[in-house]
Amino acid sequence: MSHDPHAQIDQTVLDKIELSPVGAVPHTPTYQDSLRRLHATHQVYASADYKDGHVTVRSLAKAPLFHANNLASLIAGKIEVSALETNNSIFSRYVQSLPAALRDKAEALRAKVIGRAILHRKNNSPGEAPAILDPVHSVFMVPGAGPHPGLPGNYLYGALDEIRDPGAPSTWTVQIHDNDDATSALEATALPEALAAFQEVISSAPFHLSELAALGFAVK
Repeated sequence: MSHDPHAQIDQTVLDKIELSPVGAVPHTPTYQDSLRRLHATHQVYASADYKDGHVTVRSLAKAPLFHANNLASLIAGKIEVSALETNNSIFSRYVQSLPAALRDKAEALRAKVIGRAILHRKNNSPGEAPAILDPVHSVFMVPGAGPHPGLPGNYLYGALDEIRDPGAPSTWTVQIHDNDDATSALEATALPEALAAFQEVISSAPFHLSELAALGFAVK
């Protein structure tokens, strides 16, 4: 039996949030005090889908993750990073996983999540143009929240990014965002290090962005 004097009411509030279609709880002092405790301990997040609603971490633990579907092959060294599933395909799987009422709202965020395609200048030099390999930018969506709610369905979004500087080896970042300006990022000197960090992130979901500091991420 728990010796926490708040355990019973906190459990009741978690249950009420999950039973409510909009994640609502009564506006009484007892319930609101419990809600503040649950937010402070990252057991509850503000809902991304319903104004003044809430979502529990334990319910988000059942939500799917979205990243390149052949990521395991990359980690095993069976494919090159350029062969990863496309960002449009990853994002489409995320959209289709949502309830129909949320899909249009999510679809409107496609460009924000995926980013703009790189435009290459036409080569006017004589001879065959060298092959141009774009820097890697592979997106993912995981359940969670930051200082602000996430994407529809209560998802954070991020990307595994390759940073190229002329005359130097590539470096890598793993960045994660809520649906506003909060960001958590980790820099890596090589792809294996970045992939290890990425695996830690997806295995830790759902989470609040601030919790990623324990994994070496800098929160902005």
